[in-house]
Amino acid sequence: MSGPGPDGEVPGRPDAAAGPLVVIGDAFLDVDVEGEAERLCPDAPVPVVDVAAEHARPGGAGLAALLAAREGADVVLITAIGDDPAGRRLCGLLSAEVELVRLPLRGGTVRKTRVRAGGQTLLRLDTGDGVAAPPAGRWDGGAGGHARTVEAVAAAGAVLVADYGRGVAAVARELLRGCAAPVVWDPHPRGGRPPEGCALITPSEAEARRLCPGAFPGADRAARAIREELKAGAVAVTRGAAGASLALADGTLLKIPAPVLA
Repeated sequence: MSGPGPDGEVPGRPDAAAGPLVVIGDAFLDVDVEGEAERLCPDAPVPVVDVAAEHARPGGAGLAALLAAREGADVVLITAIGDDPAGRRLCGLLSAEVELVRLPLRGGTVRKTRVRAGGQTLLRLDTGDGVAAPPAGRWDGGAGGHARTVEAVAAAGAVLVADYGRGVAAVARELLRGCAAPVVWDPHPRGGRPPEGCALITPSEAEARRLCPGAFPGADRAARAIREELKAGAVAVTRGAAGASLALADGTLLKIPAPVLA
């Protein structure tokens, strides 16, 4: 697994000539049900939503892959999706814009449905219990192995692991053994510890607390401690509206402000 460049810099946007961006992680189906709520239900004090529209989009690693593709990157998404209505709908949203490499999924595809009225989310319904299962056989592309996953990682210009705690990141660990491309690892509270040698690790402040034993030292010191322990090129501890603390291999600590959305 590749770390920082010769001068300690974090690799930037992958060069298309070097190979595609390979995104490995858990993908979901996100659905927004939009409507108006102007009255209460007669048998309970809850709003009645008159549905006007329903919008579906990929979530999790699927959203990361789609956004990168729409920025012009050549993207391969390695994820686990079930053969069920939510999975088929998710595949349809992804396959036109990214190369989709599917791993086996035990259980149903995760669907997150948000019911919204007047621009506010009233309720989120989560269905699907799917967990990724590694393909049977060897990870060398031999008989029984999933050859396309091995080929995609070997040809990658860069790799993004988007861990959402549903098992694909565990598969990524096996795939990335000896990977020469720079790896960005976005951890999750329900996922495992990022491996050593990543180019960049991007925990939230809550995730950084889990990665730092004992009393939490604060985002700045946590970024430095995690970077040193996991031998990463850089660690960015994200803090929502407060921005991020970015620790580099040369000891530099940068305060990154949150972007201002118009």
